[in-house]
Amino acid sequence: MGIPSEDPVLINQAENPKEPSVIAINCPDKTGLGCDLCRIILLFGLSIVKGDVSTDGKWCYLLFWVVGRAKPRWDLLKERLVEACPSSCVLASGIFYYRAELQQPRPPDVFLLKFSGLDQKGLLHDVTQVLCELELTIRRVKVSTTPDGKVMDLFFVTDTRELLHTMQRKDDICDRLKGVLGDVMLSCEIEWVSREVSVSSQRNFFLSPAVMEEMFSLELPNEHSSGSSSSNCVSISMDNSLSPSHTVIQVHCQDHKGLLYDTMRTLKDYNIQVSYGRFTAKDGRSCELELFVMQVDGKKIFDSSKQKALCSRLRMELFHPLRVAVVARGPDTELLVANPVDLSGKGRPLVIYDITFALKILGTCIFSAEIGRHVIGDREWEVYRILLDEGDSLSVSWEKIKTEVMKVLMGWE
Repeated sequence: MGIPSEDPVLINQAENPKEPSVIAINCPDKTGLGCDLCRIILLFGLSIVKGDVSTDGKWCYLLFWVVGRAKPRWDLLKERLVEACPSSCVLASGIFYYRAELQQPRPPDVFLLKFSGLDQKGLLHDVTQVLCELELTIRRVKVSTTPDGKVMDLFFVTDTRELLHTMQRKDDICDRLKGVLGDVMLSCEIEWVSREVSVSSQRNFFLSPAVMEEMFSLELPNEHSSGSSSSNCVSISMDNSLSPSHTVIQVHCQDHKGLLYDTMRTLKDYNIQVSYGRFTAKDGRSCELELFVMQVDGKKIFDSSKQKALCSRLRMELFHPLRVAVVARGPDTELLVANPVDLSGKGRPLVIYDITFALKILGTCIFSAEIGRHVIGDREWEVYRILLDEGDSLSVSWEKIKTEVMKVLMGWE
């Protein structure tokens, strides 16, 4: 490890938009830090095309090469990455040391944003885009359309900037929506909701057995008792002979948006520490990932059952990171998207943004939308239920809807 820098996050922006920018992070280490950082990068609409991670268990150094369609707010991205880094102190001798957090962070306040306007194609996406750009996290959305062509959207949101309790922040958000939507917007109100209401807003969804079968009983490649698995899309191996102190995980698979986040999230859930890792996305949407890992006790993963469980979960997350289904809901068509939630209660960011963007591309209107939770065994999923406009859904095939949504979610251009 090098000498810690006073600035834990450095960003070298590429002059050529086609070239990747480089994010360097130098800070104290903790289990799951890679997952947290990758999620923030994904939240800002960036994809990691190459990564290099190294740590001695106390201090870590991470390099991410990132690309994205739009130019992100680099200053805000840096601020969010710094906030995610564990805090540190410096002694009079000049020696840095890691200061463990004594308390878990307080859950963020939840606010209800009520939006009403005139219905039009892509309206939900336009509103969602503004909220995401303003660093509001959508916890739940309830969208309804009236017979006279008006919409009432209810968004349960949290504010990354933690300023939504101020009138200035509320006015800025409503003014920004008005500036983007113009006369389409009729009203905008924001109010704080109690902890009880915010918890109940994340209600559990009931899914029929037929939907459960389609979304969650997906076939996976064959597993091998040796602790490795392979298919045309995914190849994962675990080896304890390549390093004297670490278990080496090697992954070859098809690349998708958020792949490194999906991998790090899985390791965080299993309390696995990454001492060294290298990720490379190649042309043709393939990628290679090599990780030197250990258990939280500093030992290799020798237990064959633990190897098999971790390998199986990684295969699942990389083979089917998100679940998409289009089903009949009486005479109507419903789009369902399931997003896995990690042990900290967070799911993949910007999913509602991607869903609404895909439907806007197809020219399909949304009649209603909800976000809830669904538990299967020991796993929790964030479930998006989108009821499509009857006229539009009849003009676009189910397969086309499913394909376009998956393409946007996975970042396949």
